[in-house]
Amino acid sequence: PSVAKAMQNAGVSPLQLIVIHDSLDHLPATLSPKFGGSANGHNGVRSVISAIKTNDFHRLRCGIGRPSSGVADYVLGRLSSFERQHWSPDGPGLDAIWSKIEDIAYKFARSR
Repeated sequence: PSVAKAMQNAGVSPLQLIVIHDSLDHLPATLSPKFGGSANGHNGVRSVISAIKTNDFHRLRCGIGRPSSGVADYVLGRLSSFERQHWSPDGPGLDAIWSKIEDIAYKFARSR
């Protein structure tokens, strides 16, 4: 609901939305853009789809890998030292995210 409210306040459409979220299905520190599709079991994405009444928005999936057991504890646990460094202000992860956001924004602008 907070995403829907923010979109309404900003006057943006779902096509302009980019949701950045973790992904168990991708290796740690990898990024995978996607447009549309199902929530694929991700409760946060499911909540966004429900609130904005469409699945037609951009996603930027940040890989965290899949543990052999204890998914909830893993997802809510601390990042590894490698991941903390990768996603830190001095690490390469944030630059990679900005680059993907720019790619998505450029494609959106060209399609209009």
